[in-house]
Amino acid sequence: MHAQLVPPQEYDTDAVLTIPNVVSFVRLLAVPAFSVLIILGHDVAAVILLAAFGATDWVDGFLARRLKQRTALGAKLDPVADRLYILAAVVALLVRGIVPIWFVVVLLARDVMLALTLPQLKRHGMVALPVNWIGKTGTFLILLALPLILLGSPSSLGWVWAHWAGWIFGGVGAVAYWVAGLLYVREAVRLGRGEAT
Repeated sequence: MHAQLVPPQEYDTDAVLTIPNVVSFVRLLAVPAFSVLIILGHDVAAVILLAAFGATDWVDGFLARRLKQRTALGAKLDPVADRLYILAAVVALLVRGIVPIWFVVVLLARDVMLALTLPQLKRHGMVALPVNWIGKTGTFLILLALPLILLGSPSSLGWVWAHWAGWIFGGVGAVAYWVAGLLYVREAVRLGRGEAT
């Protein structure tokens, strides 16, 4: 018997417009502004915005627990927001010529791979598998790496230490991102075989 793939989730309410969810919606609405700031060269402002909305990632979870407003929607919004920020950042950095196309392909191919598991999950009444700690670590490292890569670029502030630190974090984060993705695919396959308990 395999470990349970989808542990039962405890939610406090089915409401959509809870305070934590509103915080998450605001974070999502800021994604276009974030990418535009990078493309237009307002790098420090973009990094400040990313840091501010990164902090809200903790705030909405804290509020959900404190106010007893944990919802299924809120649980889905967090990883969606993280992926959108990564997508917005890498595309904007590609437009600026700061990251190579292969780096963008590496990150996006992983999400395409996961998207292919959605039909299988939907057949079992699911929209996603629970986020694992490797995925959280990879996402955190990539979200840390991208602003460092930006600020380390010669077309930005040119901080050499930020350039090297950014690419180290980005490389390790990309590996963790893919390891987590492959684990998600393995669990989706197990689910399809009826091996979940």
